This record gives sequence, C-alpha cells and structure tokens, in this order.
Amino acid sequence: MSKKHQDTGQGVESVDSMLSRSEQYIEDNQKSLSIIVGAIALIVAAYLGYKKFYLAPLEQEATSQMFGAEQYFEKDSFNLALYGDGNYIGFLDVIDEYGLTKSGNLSHYYAGISYLQIGEYKQAIDHLKRFDADDIIISTIALGAIGDAYTELNDYDKAIQFYEKAAEKNPNNFSTPIYLKKLGLVYEETGNFEKALEVYEKIESEYPNSEEGRSVAQDITKVKHKLQ
Repeated sequence: MSKKHQDTGQGVESVDSMLSRSEQYIEDNQKSLSIIVGAIALIVAAYLGYKKFYLAPLEQEATSQMFGAEQYFEKDSFNLALYGDGNYIGFLDVIDEYGLTKSGNLSHYYAGISYLQIGEYKQAIDHLKRFDADDIIISTIALGAIGDAYTELNDYDKAIQFYEKAAEKNPNNFSTPIYLKKLGLVYEETGNFEKALEVYEKIESEYPNSEEGRSVAQDITKVKHKLQ
C-alpha cells in the first residue's frame, strides 16, 4: 500500500515538473510565440479578405462575362462560344482572365466540349482534363467526352480507359449504358470481341430497360458470330 502511495506521489510530482517546464518554455519564448500566433492570425485575415474583397467580386464579374459564351454554346455556335463575337468574350478569354474562379474552371468544360464538336480533339482533351468538377453528372460527361476525343484520334487504349471511368463514375440507367456501348464498339474496333461481348452482356443484364439495353441483343449476336 505504501508503494502505491509513493508511486502516486511521484506521478503528481512528474506532472508538476512537466507543467513547470512548459510554463518556463512559454515564458522564455513568449516573444517568438506571439510572433507565430500573430503571423497565423494575419494569414487567416488576409485569406478571408482575399476571398471577400477580391475573389467574390471577380467571380461575379466572370459569371456576367461568361453569359454570352453560354448562349452561343446552347445554340451550337461553338466557334463563337470559344472565341467570342466582339461584344461578348468567349470561353477561352474567360479562362485567361478569370482562371481562378469557378466560372473559369467551368469554361474549361465548355471549351473542351466546343473543341470536340468542331473536331479539334487534342484541344478538347487538354481543356477537359483541366476541368475540375464537383458535380458528378458533369464530371461523368467530361470523362466520356475525353473518351470520344481519343476515339476520334484512334487512340483506342486511352479511349477505353476513359469510357470505363465514365461508366463507373456514376452508375445509372441513362449514362452508364451509353458509355458501355461506346466501350463495346471500341473493343470491336480493336478486334477484342471477347471484351466487347462481356460489355454488351453487362448492358443486357444490368440495364435492360435502357435504350442501349433494348437493342443490345443484336450486338451480342454480331459479336458471337465473329467469335465463331
């Protein structure tokens, strides 16, 4: 029992000693610690000020400037959407002038799709890869569009890679069978009929009510014939 009391006393003494050392350290380094705390507070204040007084107004301006390009994009006027018309700036200018904003980021997506539509596939890939999407639907479309661009460039290995990503990103009855069908077609193009069959059968079993699912039986028959 006495040993237990002795150990407890030593423990209290050790804690007291540690607290004393901590207090002494703070006292000895009070100036340095004050500078560090002040620097952190200054950084936080600067960041909050940057967001409120610079980035927020810039974001609002970018959204306004982007309006004309979006209108042209919706009308399939992709060159005007990219380069502007003299009155409204295009997505490329939004990227250059407002690259730090959400609108600047979204303009990479619009620019990528626009380039894809006018046959500039390398530029499409570049912009779509630079697009950072939080929205799972748009990010899925971007991945599929990169697959489309690689397909047009006959880079089938990368096309397969991005179609697979698009199909797996957000499994659903609408977009997933679309990208699976494209994946199957690329496998056919490369002569990999076993993989094409595997993809088509997945559409048939997992997405039978989709548009692709209702017509995939003929694709399965075609591929099986080629495997004979």
